Amino acid sequence: MSEKKLQPLQAVKGMNDILPPESARWEWLEAKMRSVLQRYGYQNVRTPIVEPTALFVRGIGEVTDIVEKEMYAFEDRADKHGQAEHLALRPEMTAGVVRAMTEHNFLRDSGRRLYYFGPMFRREKPQKGRYRQFHQMGVEALGFAGPDVDAEVILMGSRLLRELGLVDGDHFRLELNCLGSPDERRAHREALIKHLEAHVELLDEDGKRRMHTNPLRVLDTKNPALQDMANAAPKLLDFLGEASLAHFNGVRAILDAAGVKYTINPRLVRGLDYYNLTVFEWITEKLGSQGTVCGGGRYDGLIEQLGGKPAPAVGFGMGIERMLLLLEEVGVAPAAPVPHAYAVVPSANGLPQVMVALEALRGAGVSVVLHPGQSSMKSQFKKADASGAAYALVFGEDELAQGLVAVKPLRGQGGEQATRPLATAAEWAAELLNA
Repeated sequence: MSEKKLQPLQAVKGMNDILPPESARWEWLEAKMRSVLQRYGYQNVRTPIVEPTALFVRGIGEVTDIVEKEMYAFEDRADKHGQAEHLALRPEMTAGVVRAMTEHNFLRDSGRRLYYFGPMFRREKPQKGRYRQFHQMGVEALGFAGPDVDAEVILMGSRLLRELGLVDGDHFRLELNCLGSPDERRAHREALIKHLEAHVELLDEDGKRRMHTNPLRVLDTKNPALQDMANAAPKLLDFLGEASLAHFNGVRAILDAAGVKYTINPRLVRGLDYYNLTVFEWITEKLGSQGTVCGGGRYDGLIEQLGGKPAPAVGFGMGIERMLLLLEEVGVAPAAPVPHAYAVVPSANGLPQVMVALEALRGAGVSVVLHPGQSSMKSQFKKADASGAAYALVFGEDELAQGLVAVKPLRGQGGEQATRPLATAAEWAAELLNA
């Protein structure tokens, strides 16, 4: 009886492998982001992928789509007392960062400027730029109350987009709004619910369900039939008091002075319950319905809501997959990483000498690829040329016998072929680095 052939396993739908050379684009993007973030004094933070379900119910809001429909929540195995924890794969990371700061009392002395990279999880229909496991870069400025920090975060986001090669006005635009204080939002909410009740016959089932639980989200509709009703709805900006308006105008004054272009969108609300005062999004027209490439705002009540001492906070999140799609769409293509040199070894007899020399070069900062196994010189040179390396290091038997290596330029910019002593490889490594 023949054994049953095992079928190969595949990744979970909507959770993708990232392989070379695509992974090089991710590394390039992350390096660009780190460079900008560190210039503003932001430090890296890493939190668990799995958190208590209650963290997101309390932080994001029980009646949001994320908690109601999308979150991967499960009951862990029971302990010896029969108790089981309710856990969730993180659908976003702000709540986890706040939890970490509170748990470790990290805001006791001063505010913190933090950034993160990592995977998030939401169970929704996978589509281009929107996956069940997706990745975000985010920043959180915790413990700072003024409009200057809101403006700084926005300036940082705009600089990041520009340094990635995107052009303001052509590839993206910035939208702002102010959500005010909880009391101001409550007054607006009451007026908004009355407006929606007066037009209830226009609402779909989802709109009717949200009308009393999350009425702001009803306005965030793409349905053409609802645009007139949404445009006529009471605007939150009309309910703002003196302090909220002063904060918003303070943000705008700094952005105006810095020459950052923006439009005020009174219907911009973001998708999570914890925002107040300033909210913002960078929008693109290049990706169809996946228009938001980065967004965030102020969330002064979240730290207290999650059990910490009251403290202000502001931040934003940027989707890595969506940003890479945008860069590809507008023709921003990072150069693929290439080695400085490629080692061509005609005979395995010299490998001990070769390996020692290559280690000396790598120790001096040179990236060198060694051809695996044995093949013809023609084949090895073909691989060397395809690698993009500027030089081939040819370890011929005659050269090795004299303690030498032939350094052969491959791109026409490195002069003539020359021999170099193996014993002083670290000293002539600069030739390869400066190619």
